[in-house]
Amino acid sequence: MTNQTGNQEQRTRDLKRVFNWRRVLGLSVLTAANLAISYWMGQQAYGWLPPQASSESVLVDKLFSFMTAVGTFIFIGVTGTLLYSMIYQRAAKYDPTDGPPIEGNTKLEIIWTAVPIMLIIWIGTVSFQTYDQMSLLEPFAPAVMKTAGTLPGDQKVAVPGDLEPTEREMPIEVRSRQWSWEFYYPEADVSSTELHIPVDKRARFKLTSEDVIHGFYVPAFRVKQDIIPGREINFSFTPIREGRYRLRDSQYSGTYFASNQTNVVVESEDNYQKWLANAAQTPLSPAENVASESFDKAAEGSISLGWATVRPAPAPMVNYTSSEKDTYE
Repeated sequence: MTNQTGNQEQRTRDLKRVFNWRRVLGLSVLTAANLAISYWMGQQAYGWLPPQASSESVLVDKLFSFMTAVGTFIFIGVTGTLLYSMIYQRAAKYDPTDGPPIEGNTKLEIIWTAVPIMLIIWIGTVSFQTYDQMSLLEPFAPAVMKTAGTLPGDQKVAVPGDLEPTEREMPIEVRSRQWSWEFYYPEADVSSTELHIPVDKRARFKLTSEDVIHGFYVPAFRVKQDIIPGREINFSFTPIREGRYRLRDSQYSGTYFASNQTNVVVESEDNYQKWLANAAQTPLSPAENVASESFDKAAEGSISLGWATVRPAPAPMVNYTSSEKDTYE
């Protein structure tokens, strides 16, 4: 009798051991599948954004892909656990009894507290390193932005096409107002409502606002900077893809803030210099002003806003003006 009892206990222990190994193996397979799906989803995230048109966009998209993969892994893990519990751990039909009186599990509580903390620190560290590599608000000194793909801790290098400190060009002055953009090129004495910059060369700006807070935002470049009244903000990025893109006001700056957008033209150095030379020979004239046109129609009574609004600033006098009919990416 004793031998039979001992054999039965041994078989029970063996079955538990096999069950535990199967459970570990099953969880390992599910975790590997979750990792594969999360990685795939992170790669798909690159296609959700506009074309990469700046060095900064490469870094931002890499961070976005990373965060998408992490979010997918967490979502599948949490949702999968809930579904498993609903299917396999639910009470039997017509069973009105309560579950077991479990009051706590110290080991489990430590795990689900430590893991989110480490995850947040990890995401925060990667995000800070990305922003530090972009160096958007660096003063006009030697460029310190890392090229895309360098690892954290590597020595920082100059971006392609950047100039030596002794050869620095004066920054383009970006003047924002309700509701239009004006770009002044001090070395050529040229004003424009369309931003032109050469490709593969660090573009530097001095941002100012004449009235309220505006937001300098180019989705294709993945860069955004708030412009604070009464302050001059140094800002820079490096375009890497020729084309026409859209600059938008990312801050609600009043009734016609949606009209406060214009084209950004990234072109070769030769074409950029030709545009500057042609613009310098063009006399100043009032720029197109969509906000003023809309305000005048409302004032005439053809459009009723139903509320008072700020009168748009006068159209800037520029050498070159963009057209709202121009195409962009």
